[in-house]
Amino acid sequence: MSRELSGRDLLSISDLGRDEIDEVLAVGLRAKSGGDLGAPLAERNLALIFQRPSNRTRVSFEVAINRLGGHPIALFGDEIRLGERESATDIARILDRYADGVIARLVSQRDLIAIAGAMRGPVISAMTDVEHPCQVLADLMTVREVTGRIAGARVVYIGDGNNVCTSWLYAAAICGVDLRVVCPPGYEPRESVLDGAARLRGNGTGFSVGHDPTAVLGDADIVYTDVWTSMGQEAEQQRRREDFGHLQVNERLLSLAPSSARVMHCLPAHRGEEITAAVLDGPSSVVFDQAENRLWAQMALLSLLFAGAPRPRTSTAAVLS
Repeated sequence: MSRELSGRDLLSISDLGRDEIDEVLAVGLRAKSGGDLGAPLAERNLALIFQRPSNRTRVSFEVAINRLGGHPIALFGDEIRLGERESATDIARILDRYADGVIARLVSQRDLIAIAGAMRGPVISAMTDVEHPCQVLADLMTVREVTGRIAGARVVYIGDGNNVCTSWLYAAAICGVDLRVVCPPGYEPRESVLDGAARLRGNGTGFSVGHDPTAVLGDADIVYTDVWTSMGQEAEQQRRREDFGHLQVNERLLSLAPSSARVMHCLPAHRGEEITAAVLDGPSSVVFDQAENRLWAQMALLSLLFAGAPRPRTSTAAVLS
């Protein structure tokens, strides 16, 4: 197993190169098929900070850590009150004395960067307002299972230009995915994100951003959607329902894609809004396989980040003295 990722942070999907993403996916698929990844987290404690609600993220990470021999410690927003009771940096400096790494699901990417700057062990983004890299690693694993490839796979992302979309743009640029983003006017990904994706693209397949799904669904391998209203945007819900209404992934819209196309959604799903129950539960859906792959992709990521890393020190004070 490569040690190129050992000790690294994952704050953005762009922290990984093409070969590194390929290795995460290969290790994840091996684990899913019954391969033994050993116990790279034996005698290690990992702190999981949940400033935002969590279902798949918490359970998949806790199970992954346990299966790799480690011990997860979940910390919730009301307990640590990040930025109120203590600063992100102070919290990180304390956790650095106790834990071997941090997995953080935060409101702000700035706080994630502050935590990473104060920690010596790996820090993993489990979602912020800017990106959702672990979700997209699981998504790429699902695309590979469904299509047999990553480079050249045709993915139509229908929804808001949000954190998931940002990670998808970066991943598509790195891996050569043919990504077509479809969103209402005014909800496009930020220009800085598009510029960053363009810089990452290299010789890979490009991406497009538009407003009309009929123009890009005809040869799609994957039809991907996400909620129209994310956490923190509840006051905009009615307006967003009106603005996004014509982009609902329903049987009519899906009929514009080939019959072989598969539907993905990062969940939670608002049935009857961005996707209908008939599609979510229908034969084209791989949504729950996609959700399962959070576990396998994160097991792979953790095993690679901690491969060959030194065992925990018995005394931080001794090192600092």
